[in-house]
Amino acid sequence: MKTTLIAALLLAAPLPALADKLDDLKEAGTARIAIGNEPPFTAIGADGKVSGAAPDVARAVFAALGVADLEASILDYGAMIPSLQAGRVDAITAGLFMKPERCDAVAYSEPILCDAEALLLPKGNPKGFKSYADFANDPEARLGAPGGGTEEKLALDAGVPRDRLVVVPDAQSGLKMVQDGRIDAYSLPVLSLNDLLAKSGDASLEVVAPVQGAPVYCDGAAFNKRDTALRDAFDVELAKLKESGEFARIIEPYGFSAEAAISTNREALCAQQ
Repeated sequence: MKTTLIAALLLAAPLPALADKLDDLKEAGTARIAIGNEPPFTAIGADGKVSGAAPDVARAVFAALGVADLEASILDYGAMIPSLQAGRVDAITAGLFMKPERCDAVAYSEPILCDAEALLLPKGNPKGFKSYADFANDPEARLGAPGGGTEEKLALDAGVPRDRLVVVPDAQSGLKMVQDGRIDAYSLPVLSLNDLLAKSGDASLEVVAPVQGAPVYCDGAAFNKRDTALRDAFDVELAKLKESGEFARIIEPYGFSAEAAISTNREALCAQQ
């Protein structure tokens, strides 16, 4: 009888709260983030310092949350969500645009960076490419895009066959492949390609933007579905950053529009096909 009473009391008692993720990060003093190496969204300096609009916003928000440092891992876009789900990183801050299937897989913050898709190709656009469907309809055309990225999915959805859609590991490789004629165009967001072309100084290439028929997307910081409390805390500080004007001061020098992010929300973006 006594044993039964003790068992009943134990069952009735509240379970100890699971360790709070934010408390863990504060104690560690650092948050592990997944990034690409795609300026101006993300960048790694020669000294190894992480910069770019997405990490800079994340750094400001995490600092306000009491997490002083960021530890970045450069990953292909297709590897970011699996790494987050496996607990190898704490957040993704990499221009990973919100889409319904991604919103099902991760807990996004409110919007941070917005952009449209573009094409890097030979000056004058001699083949007249304006949309992903144009590549699908030209049996000789080869398009390059990041593996697992939005551009790859949009091109496949537009009918570009897999054998003519070349997975490109990084922006410099995409530039070189266009220069060498191995692909007819390389697709990334407008700001990324403008930055790539400006740094290359190659007057024989140009950026065509926006890609016709491709929607404008926004990203957010992405968290594990188990860490919605951390995401919510991030959102509180992100909102303060936007309201104070500091958000605009961080992202607009990179060419992004603060108003574009402020004028929409996670719910609308996650419903956008």
